[in-house]
Amino acid sequence: MHSILVKDYMDKNPHAIQQDASVRDAIHTIVEHRITGAPVVDNTNQLVGFISEHDCIGKLLNDAFYRDESVNVSHLMHANAVTVTPDTSILEVAESMMKGPYKNYPVVEGKKLAGFISREHVLEALLSVNQKD
Repeated sequence: MHSILVKDYMDKNPHAIQQDASVRDAIHTIVEHRITGAPVVDNTNQLVGFISEHDCIGKLLNDAFYRDESVNVSHLMHANAVTVTPDTSILEVAESMMKGPYKNYPVVEGKKLAGFISREHVLEALLSVNQKD
């Protein structure tokens, strides 16, 4: 099997969420674009975290039960997002997805968000490789 890289299949225009956005705004983005989570960036497009559907569901349940006031995404996100680079092998990403809980990975160049790779992108890549063999 020849080498296939994240940069060949990643979403180059990810639906990033600003760190000072409200959780409700993040939820609207996640629902509108039918994604399971999104990278969180600062005003210079540096990746600062990741927020998932799971995080948002928990927050909404908590808000409904305790009548809490909504917080910014930066209070709810996972600050230590697991990332890949554009030159990471799709096979490496696929293996990580099989072993761990992550369904999506922000793609970074340095600390800047360059894209996003999901299970759907990985499946597309693996399917195209299998068709060529």
